Amino acid sequence: MRNNPLSAQRLRIASYAMSLACAALMSAGVHAAGAASASTGDDAADQSVVSVQTVRVQRGIIAQPVRAYGIVAASASNLTTVNLPYLARIVQMRVQAGQSVTRGTPLFVVQADPAAVLAANQAKSAVTLAQGELTRTQSLYDKGLATQSQLATARKAVEDAQQALAAQNQTGVANGNKVIAAPIDGVVLQVSAAQGDQVQPGVAILQLAGGNGRDARANVALGVEPSDVPAIHAGDTVTLHGLSTSLAKAAADGRVVLVGASVDQQSQLVNVGANVPLGQSAFIPGTRVSADIATRSGTHWVVPRAAVLKDDKGAYVFQITPQNKAHRVAVVTQVENGDRYGVDGPIDGTQGLVVSGNYELKDGMAVRASGGAPR
Repeated sequence: MRNNPLSAQRLRIASYAMSLACAALMSAGVHAAGAASASTGDDAADQSVVSVQTVRVQRGIIAQPVRAYGIVAASASNLTTVNLPYLARIVQMRVQAGQSVTRGTPLFVVQADPAAVLAANQAKSAVTLAQGELTRTQSLYDKGLATQSQLATARKAVEDAQQALAAQNQTGVANGNKVIAAPIDGVVLQVSAAQGDQVQPGVAILQLAGGNGRDARANVALGVEPSDVPAIHAGDTVTLHGLSTSLAKAAADGRVVLVGASVDQQSQLVNVGANVPLGQSAFIPGTRVSADIATRSGTHWVVPRAAVLKDDKGAYVFQITPQNKAHRVAVVTQVENGDRYGVDGPIDGTQGLVVSGNYELKDGMAVRASGGAPR
C-alpha cells in the first residue's frame, strides 16, 4: 500500500496547529496567574497595619513662656530714700548696708540743729501769742472798742501761726535725740552718712530696697524683647531662676506689675517690673536672674509637640478609633510651651493620640498601638 503524499502533509499541518494551540493556552495561564498575583499584592498593601505609639490626651491650663533677664531690687519704684527735712547731726548709725529690716526697726539716731529746734519752738509760741491776741481783740470788739477789720486781722494771724506750726510738726523736729525708724520692710541697700556727720535737709542718709513682696511695687527689674511685649500684661505669673551655679535650682514666683511702653536706649529691651515675694530666699538685692513670664495662659488640649503635624491643609493630629483605625483631626495651635502644645480642635479625650509613627499614617489606615491601650 502506497503512502498518500497529500495525507502526510495534512497530518503535519494538524500537528503544527495543535502545538500552537497548546502554547497559546499555556501563555494565557501564565498571564492569568500573574494578574491574580498582582491583585493579591495590591490587596495586601491596602490592608497593611502601621505600628504606632499613643498617649492619653486631656485638657488643661497651659501658657506660653517669655524669657526675660534682670536684677532683684533694681526697680526705682521699689527704692525708698530716707532723709530729713531739717539740718541734723547723726548721733548713732544702727544699721549697715545689706541688712534686712522690718517696718519700725531703728535705723539711726539724730539730733536736730539748734536753729531748727528754735524755729519749732518759735512756731509754738507764735500760736499761743496769736490766740491770746484774738481773745483780747474779740473782747474789745464785744465792747465796741475794736473794729470788724481788727478782729478779722487777729483771726488771720491765728490761722497763719497754726499753719506754720503744722509745717514745723511735719518735719518732726524735736529737742534732744530722736530715733528714725524704717518706713517699710526691706533691705538696707546703701548707707550714705556716718556717725557724727552733719546732714543737710533733703540729703539721702540711706536707701532701702523693699524685697519681701508684701506691697504691690516692683522689686525685680526685667528686660524683654520688644516683639514679646504685646503678649505680656500686668498680673501674668513670673518665675525667677538664678543665673549662677549655686542658684541653678532656686526659683520664686510672683506677678508682673509694670510693663514698659518704650525701648530702653541702653539695653534695647523693654523694661518689665515684677513683684516677687522673696522672703528668706537666696534672691537677695543685686542678684542677677532670668525669668519665665507666663503669657497667653488658657485652657486647651495639652499635647506633645511630636503629635502635631502640618501640611497644606493646616495642623492636624491622629487619634486611634475603637476599630484601630487612624483618624485625622484638624487642630489650631494656640500656645507653645517647650515640648508641649496647647491646641484647639474636635479631639476625643477617650481616644489615644499618636505621638510616634504618625508620619506614615493616612486617614482610615489600620494601626496597631504599641503596648495595647493608649498610655
